[in-house]
Amino acid sequence: MADAPRHNLPAEPNRFVGRERDLDDLAGLFDETRLVTLCGVGGIGKTRLARRLASRLVSDFADGVWLVELARITRPELVVQALAAVLGVREESGHPLFDTLLVRLGRARMLLVLDNCEHLVERCAELASDLIARCPDLRLLLTSREPLRVPGELIWRVAPLDLPVPGNPEAESVRLFEDRASVLPPGSGQDVARLCTALDGLPLAIELAAARTRMLTPAQIADRIGDRFRLLTGGDRTAPARQRTLLAAVDWSHDLLEPKERVLLRRLSVFAGPFDLEPAEEICADGHLIEAEEVLDLLGSLVDKSLVLSAGGRFRLLETIRQYAGRRLREEAEDERFRDRHLLVVRDLQVRLYDTGLVAADTPWPERLACYTRGRALLDDHRAALGWAVESGNAPLGIRLCLIGSSVLELRGDMGESVEWYERLLALDLSQVPPHDVALARAHLAFGLENRDELGRARELVLDSVAELRGEPYAFEVGIAYLVAANALLRTGKVDEAVHYIEELHARADEHGDIFTVALAMLALSSVAMKRGRLREAQRQAETALAVAERHGHYWAIARIYQHLGGIAEQRGDLQSAQEHFSATIPMLEELDNRVELAACLARLGRVAALLHDLPLARERLRASMALSLETSHRLGMARCLAALSLVAEAGGDLEGAVLTAAAATALRETMGQYSSKAVKVDELLATARAKVGEGHTNLLWARGRQMSPEEAAEFALGQGRSIAPAAERVERIPRSVLTSRELEIAGLLTRGLSNRAIAEELVISPATVARHIANIMEKLGFTARAQIAVWAAEHEHKSA
Repeated sequence: MADAPRHNLPAEPNRFVGRERDLDDLAGLFDETRLVTLCGVGGIGKTRLARRLASRLVSDFADGVWLVELARITRPELVVQALAAVLGVREESGHPLFDTLLVRLGRARMLLVLDNCEHLVERCAELASDLIARCPDLRLLLTSREPLRVPGELIWRVAPLDLPVPGNPEAESVRLFEDRASVLPPGSGQDVARLCTALDGLPLAIELAAARTRMLTPAQIADRIGDRFRLLTGGDRTAPARQRTLLAAVDWSHDLLEPKERVLLRRLSVFAGPFDLEPAEEICADGHLIEAEEVLDLLGSLVDKSLVLSAGGRFRLLETIRQYAGRRLREEAEDERFRDRHLLVVRDLQVRLYDTGLVAADTPWPERLACYTRGRALLDDHRAALGWAVESGNAPLGIRLCLIGSSVLELRGDMGESVEWYERLLALDLSQVPPHDVALARAHLAFGLENRDELGRARELVLDSVAELRGEPYAFEVGIAYLVAANALLRTGKVDEAVHYIEELHARADEHGDIFTVALAMLALSSVAMKRGRLREAQRQAETALAVAERHGHYWAIARIYQHLGGIAEQRGDLQSAQEHFSATIPMLEELDNRVELAACLARLGRVAALLHDLPLARERLRASMALSLETSHRLGMARCLAALSLVAEAGGDLEGAVLTAAAATALRETMGQYSSKAVKVDELLATARAKVGEGHTNLLWARGRQMSPEEAAEFALGQGRSIAPAAERVERIPRSVLTSRELEIAGLLTRGLSNRAIAEELVISPATVARHIANIMEKLGFTARAQIAVWAAEHEHKSA
């Protein structure tokens, strides 16, 4: 006769994914721990984890493992009956059912799993306490959205599934999505990662999203995830109703809240990132529905109920909960009022951080760094507040917040985002904005544009701004505007005019004790001396600037001066000093998390290492530089890195790699409107290549390099792609005879990367005629880009050579 089953655990409907470490750690707890509660927000996978853990522990309990499902139990007095029904215990006449249960459980070596206790938490707490006290060999495993808070309870917070990050592409969340998806098109890995991240690694949300792959691609789902409560429906029909849609899962948690907890939860939705208690009190308490002194206890209750996460004294909402709470805030018509309050509080907080962390002259670096780190942690809320300022048309507060808070973006090198915010804010009605703030905003916009190499527009904007600010009392922000003006003038060749601005700024900043700006003004004077070829003077000015900057203590200014000193040393031929200055900059930029400047500094280190004939070190530095530039989508950084890689390849005798990367760098610079043959010494390189490998092969390499992506060209130069991919089959089989002699001539000139104007000058025809010929060539060859014509022409030229 077969042994009676020692559990009532249902078979898993599909494969269990992830949680391996949790399972290992939890399984080892029950030797010494008698009561474990798995806590977490709805949909996080508490039930699946509990059942999986229970199935692993069946062999450890002589009297079995028994699951008691409480979700459908509506009254506390029915909990004991549900437990008795699972264990087969019947009520005896004249004896309470619980006493009969105790007889069954008194000496049993058993694990009881009580699933979904949150709506019966008080009764479950009483029951668990009694059972633990009277049944010495009994173990309890519970799932609940809040702890029981009884003696002996071990609370295990069930975290979201691991999210995909660099170095962890096979994250648990991705594995779950891929396991549950009906169809996954090739190459959808990035979209799956984006989707899992947007869903916070919440298993229920991921499974519901995966179910949508019957109709939508992961990219389409990710693009629609902003309306996740409408999208994520249609789950397993056999699942409990609360788990069939994401909205039902969150509704279940919300409906169990007390009225004041609901009020606080919906108001907390204005926070886009982690937040502290103080701003929560300042924003969410209104002296009517919630008093400030109530926020702490209410927040603690929401943490207990797994609707707010807490770590390191800070709090945050999962994005799914935040969106749900935001819907509730709008339904109560409170969104405008509390988003206005959020904008004000974020502005005031950023002002304090800005003044202490950047402006003050006597703040130690650790304190400055703490302010900067706090400001960086506020970026999500900074963006949310700016977004609301734009949406609500609040230009005065929006511009003031942007002037202060966006300093973090600028110190990090995220100039593209800064430009976008200023352009959106300056497009609003500015009639209520102080002219001083408008001028400053335009100067900051010019700073971003100058970093994007839009020099003409930047210079025009900032010179107008400084003209308006010149009559204003001096302030730190005014000094920044002067510096932007000086730099824009220097980069557009207006050196004498730049000196006038720098000297005026130096005098004003020095008079007001603004040593941060004094240091940067002296750095600008050093740049002027470099442009004039006075390297000793440039060195002296930069060393003085460094001494002043070190008195102020902000790493951003110090790092800029060290890089500048490295550039001077390189120009003087002192490569060892250049290497030392660039190397000293690295830890400062890493601490600031300025990945754009870090990529630039690594590229310079790579170039110097190549000039010192340390090619392995050069490649290592340039590989790291390119990775950072690709990560930040910084095209100038990619072009700079490719130029240095061309130098490394040439130094190593790899002419193919040198020409390919030079071509890729040139093409990239052209897309940015800043072609410079001097940057990669193109003319000398091509002359060398033509002499050694021939005109045809050189033109082929150049055409192929121009068609490569920056990543492909870097991989080739770094030895990760050591063959030139053959031209497409269609390209090879199209004969030269399909083109006229003039079209063949123009196609040949395209292999040299010439513009329409340059081709027109060489052939003594108009640029319009060149454009017409190129259009005809594309039509005949079936191409859509000039680079394809260049490759085709180079292939045929190479074959005929």
